Amino acid sequence: MQDIRKFISGFNNFRNTYFCCENSPFEALRQGQNPRTMVIACSDSRTDPSLIMQCGPGEIFVVRNVANIVPPYEADSGFHGVSSAIEYAVKALKVANIIVLGHSGCGGIDALMHGTAVNNTEFIDKWLSVMNPVRDEVLGHFGEVHKKSCTACEMAGILASVRNLMTFPWIARRVDAGELDLHGWYFDMETGELLGYHPDSKAFESLSFLGHESEDSGEEQAKMI
Repeated sequence: MQDIRKFISGFNNFRNTYFCCENSPFEALRQGQNPRTMVIACSDSRTDPSLIMQCGPGEIFVVRNVANIVPPYEADSGFHGVSSAIEYAVKALKVANIIVLGHSGCGGIDALMHGTAVNNTEFIDKWLSVMNPVRDEVLGHFGEVHKKSCTACEMAGILASVRNLMTFPWIARRVDAGELDLHGWYFDMETGELLGYHPDSKAFESLSFLGHESEDSGEEQAKMI
């Protein structure tokens, strides 16, 4: 019950800050949302994109799942939760940016690399299998599972998800028309860095613009992609 009381107290603080104040942002948000950016992030409790990027209500449209995976486009009778969220963001909200946000120490990627799933699960192995080709490519480059190869798989998984976004025909059309930009970002929880993939350098580079870079900007991990 202590956690529940904390959540209720937090809601009361939220209400006082955003509803019971002058110029409340929800005066406009009650009429509808108009985010310019969609973020596809991991469900990991440490990687809330609104917190990481300090976004206010209504700024980003978010979908989260195990290992921040975007599956390829499949127009079939299955249940496609991530794809439906992407479709709504692109077709209804007409977002201008989609960010695939991965992170260090991802439990889903670790399970993928080691070939182990959480005990007694029914869905996780199937979900992670979308990234089997990425795992195989990473292991073909590094030869074994260790910290660097897991980091490489985390980063390569982001890029695979960005490529999968382009398999959606209505995303590809908007990208080709210059109406939508796709981004691959990586949050390093050890260094506190936010890295973005740069196609020109084929590496993840710091986005912090603080005049310094982390010692390992992900260049080795990205070069094999």
